[in-house]
Amino acid sequence: MRRFDFVTLKLFISVADEGRLTAAAEREHLALAAVSKRISDLEVLVGTTLLYRRPRGVELTPAGQAFLHHARRIMDNIERLQAELSEYGEGVRGHVRIHSNTSAIIAFLPQDLSAFSRLYPEIKIDLQERVSSEIIAAVRDGLTDIGIFAGHVAAPDLQQLSYRQDRLVLMTPVDHPLAERDSIAFNEALAFDFIGLQQDTSLQLLLNEQANLAGKALRMRIQVRSFDAICRMIHHGMGVGVLPEQTIYSDLGDLQLKSIPLSDPWAQRELVIGMRRYASLHVTARHLVDHLTQKEDEK
Repeated sequence: MRRFDFVTLKLFISVADEGRLTAAAEREHLALAAVSKRISDLEVLVGTTLLYRRPRGVELTPAGQAFLHHARRIMDNIERLQAELSEYGEGVRGHVRIHSNTSAIIAFLPQDLSAFSRLYPEIKIDLQERVSSEIIAAVRDGLTDIGIFAGHVAAPDLQQLSYRQDRLVLMTPVDHPLAERDSIAFNEALAFDFIGLQQDTSLQLLLNEQANLAGKALRMRIQVRSFDAICRMIHHGMGVGVLPEQTIYSDLGDLQLKSIPLSDPWAQRELVIGMRRYASLHVTARHLVDHLTQKEDEK
């Protein structure tokens, strides 16, 4: 037992999570042969088989299940130790990695991160824009400290805290047949061509799902990479689109657009902050999470 090392423990957890040595090797950035040898050496060390080797992957033996339980506890304790020791540094300094979806970056994070930087000028913030599915994977794999993503995207293995609410609206040209409406149900707009984001974004997946539930097709005419581009395409009569209300730029006032609130319950979205475990975050990341989850009147 004296030859256990944290790399092997972390690797075994990845093998258990992925169910395949190849996938675990990719996740841990190791060669497949190195992964196979480490697992084999581990089994020799503990004196029992930890994995059943199957044609399509691996499964944990009863001993493997027990080993996994203790390996997770050990790694969690190491993370907690690192988090607690980080509090003993001189002052609050360091850096925090954030992956966020476009909605939060446009609508909420500029003012929130600016206020945080005034409170903690020695903390560097590394912010990257990603789609929700990529954010969840990055948090899970330890590539970012926290992620901000749409709450309807499943992430059962992450701890989540509410961040902000946003409302989806239908954008049309001002001379569109729907432009006189004060509110509208999404399925009423499905008779028209849509301008939207790329297929892998959480918003686009949500719209596709709701169109399917309505028994109709979402007629995507053009797909672009930004909310700004969607608005400009709509201005020129290329179709209609659904956007988070607070991402509509004030400097697009020269465009002839109409914003119509969607009446569907799912159109009121929640943005969440996701992390592996709040308790295992280093102190600078916890300060940022605390700041972002404060009520507006407390900031």
